[in-house]
Amino acid sequence: MKGHYQTFLCAATSLLIACGSGKHPHAAVEPSLKGAIGDKFLIGTALSVGQTAGRDSCALLQVKRHFNAIVAENCMKSEVIHPEEGRFNFTDADRLLRFGEENGMVVTGHCLIWHSQLSSWFCVDEKGGKVSPEVLKERMKNHISTIVGRYKGRIKGWDVVNEAIESDGSWRKTPFYEILGEEYLLLAFQYAHEADPDAELYYNDFSMDGKAKRDKVVELVKMLKEHGLRIDAVGMQGHMGLNYPKIEDFEASILAFSRAGVKVMITEWDMSALPDVYTGANIANTVAYKNSLNPYPEGLPDSVSQVWNNRMKEFFNLFLKHSDVITRVTAWGVSDGNSWKNNFPVRGRVDYPLLFDRNCRPKPFVEELIENGI
Repeated sequence: MKGHYQTFLCAATSLLIACGSGKHPHAAVEPSLKGAIGDKFLIGTALSVGQTAGRDSCALLQVKRHFNAIVAENCMKSEVIHPEEGRFNFTDADRLLRFGEENGMVVTGHCLIWHSQLSSWFCVDEKGGKVSPEVLKERMKNHISTIVGRYKGRIKGWDVVNEAIESDGSWRKTPFYEILGEEYLLLAFQYAHEADPDAELYYNDFSMDGKAKRDKVVELVKMLKEHGLRIDAVGMQGHMGLNYPKIEDFEASILAFSRAGVKVMITEWDMSALPDVYTGANIANTVAYKNSLNPYPEGLPDSVSQVWNNRMKEFFNLFLKHSDVITRVTAWGVSDGNSWKNNFPVRGRVDYPLLFDRNCRPKPFVEELIENGI
């Protein structure tokens, strides 16, 4: 009953807005974020399984109105789409793709090879030890070719490898790296291209503002190109805070990747409005620590909201400045209520990191973009 009420409420709200503006709801195209951005770059969002199944009607109304690109939050990750060797589960991924196609949206596949949320069987043998290089290559090829092949010609591009580099610029010691070394990255891009030669291929990572990681990503791009492999863009995960990253460092990475001969995508964009997470284990369970991490459980103060909106606008203006090389900007979720930032690192933590608030209303800087254009 609650879902039916929410659907009615969202529809009624849209109708009232249209009538209040003196326009029939079907007489003209509603002002939207994607309309304001135009052809500068795609504006996207990550969708959850619940949303594509229709269990968040208010969010879906805003997605259809404001976004022209989507990516799966979790349903294309290994543990979901390939839970057992020889068994794939495409139910949720198929539904996401249908939603995108029915609404004229560009769909990105996320992600093919990642050490986290990896199926438990993928890199181990029947005794729990590491598989041989030959076995892992075969499993990677089967995984990638089956998934990419299924969606050939329907998904624009793939995050082929995710988060393979440490902040200090070294290769992350994932099971893939421990068994195959850096060759696993070459093979992943090779297998993906073979499965769909027309699909764009991307490398995606976080904390891309740091020089050490920046330089290593440039090295990776050059390595792929030297081996005759396709890479179209680098995805810069945009998980930000009120005091990180420095905008000039983020811009330096955009320019460095562009000079390396690839486009740039801003992926997983959100900005926490809360204090930085302290990682010291000694106080992690104290009441004082938990309270300090959750300072605004009932709502964000206007003063903090203004700082958040100003900083988000500053970064958005940076993306516009480099729209000649940035092809997509994707928020990691639709509204504050469904962000992964909530309940992390302590249960009950309430954050405000996305473009739409808990009532699916656009934040002030988004409203300004929609109303005034760019």
